Parts: sequence; C-alpha cells; structure tokens
Amino acid sequence: MNLQFETIEKESISQLVFPKTDVLQDTAQIKERFSNLNRALSLGNLEHSKIKIYFEDDQSKKVVETTVWGLTDQRVILKQGNVIPINRIYKSV
Repeated sequence: MNLQFETIEKESISQLVFPKTDVLQDTAQIKERFSNLNRALSLGNLEHSKIKIYFEDDQSKKVVETTVWGLTDQRVILKQGNVIPINRIYKSV
C-alpha cells in the first residue's frame, strides 16, 4: 500500500483541504478503521507509540507517522491540534 502514498510531516496537515466524502465504501472496512483508530489512541496515550495513518486530502494519498492524542466521532486529533477527518482515512497501523 505504501507505493501510492506520499509521506508528509504532521505539521503540514493543517494546510490540507479535506473533501466531505468517505474514502471507504464498505461497512466492514469503516468499522475496522474506527476500531484501529481506537487502538491507536490507547497506544498513543499509554505508550506514546507512533502509528502510520494512511489518508487522502483533495490532492493525493498521504501517510503520516504520528501519535494519536484524541478521537471524536468525526476526527483524529494529533499533536499541536492537527486533525484528520476520519472519513478521509484508509487505515492506521
């Protein structure tokens, strides 16, 4: 999956534009995405572990390696208040 994703720094996320549509169509994948993000949140809070988040803005597919600080029903919250809409995330590992 890495081949088509461009690596970016978390500090650049605030400049990105995110469409409203979901990148995933499959209900099972959407549920799996949310449970993986919850796991990433636990890892971030307990062990300060970094994960890779694969997502897409209005330009291209990107990947960022970061710690998840918070999770709402619509957004992943990263350090320095950067956020990624959950509906634009393909997966987190």
